Amino acid sequence: MRIIIAGGGTGGHLFPGIALADEFKEQGLSRDIVFVGTEHGIESKIVPREGYPLKFLRAEGILGKSFFKKVKALLVFLLSFFDSYKILRFIRPDIVIGVGGYASAGILLTAHFRGIPTIILEQNSVPGFANRLLGKFVDAIAVTYQESIAFFPQDRTYLTGNPIRKHILRADENKAYSLFPLERGKFTVFVFGGSAGAQSINQSMTEALNYLLDLRHNIQFLHQTGEKDHAKVTGAYRNLGFSGIVVPFIYQMAEAYSIADIVVCRAGATTLAEITAIGKPAILVPYPYAASNHQEHNARRLEDMGAARLILDRDLSGEALAGAVRDLYNDEKARKDMQKVASVFGRNDAAERVVDIAMSLVKK
Repeated sequence: MRIIIAGGGTGGHLFPGIALADEFKEQGLSRDIVFVGTEHGIESKIVPREGYPLKFLRAEGILGKSFFKKVKALLVFLLSFFDSYKILRFIRPDIVIGVGGYASAGILLTAHFRGIPTIILEQNSVPGFANRLLGKFVDAIAVTYQESIAFFPQDRTYLTGNPIRKHILRADENKAYSLFPLERGKFTVFVFGGSAGAQSINQSMTEALNYLLDLRHNIQFLHQTGEKDHAKVTGAYRNLGFSGIVVPFIYQMAEAYSIADIVVCRAGATTLAEITAIGKPAILVPYPYAASNHQEHNARRLEDMGAARLILDRDLSGEALAGAVRDLYNDEKARKDMQKVASVFGRNDAAERVVDIAMSLVKK
């Protein structure tokens, strides 16, 4: 069976696709899996490392752009149909799965009109524009949250959860400490702001260090900054005498999670799926410009359940972040309670559910 997994742009869209590809392989259903994305999306770096072939098409985002850039993006979108047709004719897939992002729209629509079975994944509680459009055409929609069902045709929508990569659940702690040579047993804060980093989180974390000076011998940090802030953040830890590892990007997320006592991060759906699956206490700082403010919706759901702490980006400061870190450092019971609730919320079988739906469509 030949499968195309289309979309990306960010890790939040791409990593569920990789989880699905791994599940198809693990079940012995297909080894002929091709990813489709853009040259400027994160998929261009990640997919080859995961060992899957990758085809490129032309696509650009529309939302949040100037009028002229929107016009350009619409023209590029039309070109994506031509690229999609060539890719589909060459690969001849049995099914096309869209994982979100603007790179998925053209090829999903082209596949639909060529009679190829199609599925989309909706990771967020409030669907974005592309998936709302695609939902009118595709054969099945797999959603993470109950609230998403109302946006799609209910006879084709399935509550599956958000697929996560199996190795997130199977991290080897010894391997983790060899990759990240931190001190074993020391309270570890894992900070990251998405695949490109987050300037507000980076800035507030460096300011927070000034409010945590009395704990600098008791805590350590693993911090993914993105390229832009890497040197600045590295200098802040060094100058204030905190131990830790600061890197632009972390490919080995499973190992990073495994040695963290708490996580400070954005509230993208894939990040939340991963930290709830492994039960990590988290301080969530939703990205304020996410489409339909879906990250805040995601984060509030976890906070209401007691699985995470929430700081809105507009309220984020060094003092506020330091206070949240200190509270969780001092309160082991609170961390354990958050871990229990998060684990109940997490869905570890989402990839299997989506694969089952895909196979039923192919058999039809």
